[in-house]
Amino acid sequence: MKMSCTAWRKSTHSGGQGSACVEVASVVGMTGIRDSKDPNGPLLLVGRESARMLSERIKNS
Repeated sequence: MKMSCTAWRKSTHSGGQGSACVEVASVVGMTGIRDSKDPNGPLLLVGRESARMLSERIKNS
């Protein structure tokens, strides 16, 4: 899957220091998650409902 044209968004909770940054993107009916420090590295693709549930769990932790 070609990801070079994908619009990635950095988490607003990542902070300004550049550490622990997570980016997300909408990818053909799924959500892509990657480390902003390694944009060409591995990424995680999950279904939209799973991404929503993960986000809720993180927010409530």
